[in-house]
Amino acid sequence: MQDNNKQAITLMIQGTTSDAGKSVLVAGLCRLFYRKGLKVVPFKPQNMALNSAVTENGGEIGRAQAVQAQACCLKPHTDMNPVLLKPNSDTGAQVIIHGKAVTEMDARSYHAYKKIAMTSVLQSHQRLCRQYDLIIVEGAGSPAEINLRENDIANMGFAEAVDCPVLLVSDIDKGGVFAHLYGTLKLLSPSEQQRIKGFIINKFRGDVTLLEPGNHWLAESTKTPVLGILPYLHNLHIEAEDAISSMPGENSDSTIDTIKIIVPVLPRISNHTDFDALRLHPQVELLFIRQGQTIPAADLIILPGTKSVRSDLNWLIMNGWDSAIKKHLRYGGKLMGICGGLQILGHAIHDPLGIEGAAGSSQGLGYFNYQTTLNANKQLKQVKGCFRAKQHINVSGYEIHAGSTTGIDEHLALIQIKDEMDGAASDDGQIIVTYLHGIFDHPEACEHLLIWAGLTAKSAYDYRELQEQSINLLADTLEAHLDITAITSLIDK
Repeated sequence: MQDNNKQAITLMIQGTTSDAGKSVLVAGLCRLFYRKGLKVVPFKPQNMALNSAVTENGGEIGRAQAVQAQACCLKPHTDMNPVLLKPNSDTGAQVIIHGKAVTEMDARSYHAYKKIAMTSVLQSHQRLCRQYDLIIVEGAGSPAEINLRENDIANMGFAEAVDCPVLLVSDIDKGGVFAHLYGTLKLLSPSEQQRIKGFIINKFRGDVTLLEPGNHWLAESTKTPVLGILPYLHNLHIEAEDAISSMPGENSDSTIDTIKIIVPVLPRISNHTDFDALRLHPQVELLFIRQGQTIPAADLIILPGTKSVRSDLNWLIMNGWDSAIKKHLRYGGKLMGICGGLQILGHAIHDPLGIEGAAGSSQGLGYFNYQTTLNANKQLKQVKGCFRAKQHINVSGYEIHAGSTTGIDEHLALIQIKDEMDGAASDDGQIIVTYLHGIFDHPEACEHLLIWAGLTAKSAYDYRELQEQSINLLADTLEAHLDITAITSLIDK
């Protein structure tokens, strides 16, 4: 049961499906109640995602919780996401508890381990209870996944353990919204059904009065009210939890100077939120290139991070990217590697312990002479420095990697970090590599890198300001379209 000494009220947002809008709704509610003067904090008991963020104390949490922390004007903390699962195959994942990787498990083994993981979840929740007024919790997937109900820690299992009310959100854009809401509710136990205090319909387009008969039927049939119908927000830019966004950028002005950047969608691509700042930049045409798609000409190719660097290196070669990169460089294009991309562009990658698969070594693409060895201790840290060639241009980001890279020529280093160096630049300046995720998020670093890539005319663009505008737009929309009085009554008890 919940700690009797707690001060915070807990409100949980669950969804009828994955990508129903839980992450975005939590972020918006966090900002809304923050603006009302509450000390509010986000919480996700269990997250499964390859997009992660690094906290100040060197822990790893889901990227969505870092965005929600921003909505609360807080720095990310490991207690906001005590259990993070990072898939490294179709059946297994790395298990991260309180920010640190503790083991690797297949799905069946983890199912049994959830009783242990729940202890960590409740410890984090209790610590937050003592510090904040309101904890807004994000569920995972759907609470009606019957095969996962036993030992559940992500949805109703957590809600029952801490005795909190739940709001259920569904995405009408997927179709069948009333079936999703009604069916989800009916698949829950009686006590779980009683926890659901209201429904929220997300991403509605059109005349809202057309939904009124359905809303009335749903409320009468379930004795649960519809607390809001949220409109589809075309200009909302909130970082994705895991799915790569298909939303285009806003570079529709053909009169301004632009560049084209392409990124291969590796099977185990990680931290693809690195590219949100580029995707939304008015002077960048960013394309994610998937398996089977033609690799187009571009100004810049970026090799992204990956959870399984050797297997994704093999995927690149099997899909012709090695030849495409050679051609790209012959025609004067620029090439960049971030984290796993850095490792792939080196001479070799060694995995003697089988950290990411079968033990062994792979020959890299060979554009640099350094080598990378994967080891059990993951490096997690926030970083601030400057570009070595342009020391007046600051750069910041975060590192998440299991590899230790040796053999980088100090004279080729890309970034100066106090007494340390990061990354490298080729002698001709055509190729750069770095371990820093989030390197494009800050205006001056982004501008510097785009000029290196070939952009000639600059425009005012601040990704962080765009993030803030989106969070505020979301909070304004929730206040206008939700029954805030009813929701507030749930947290005033």
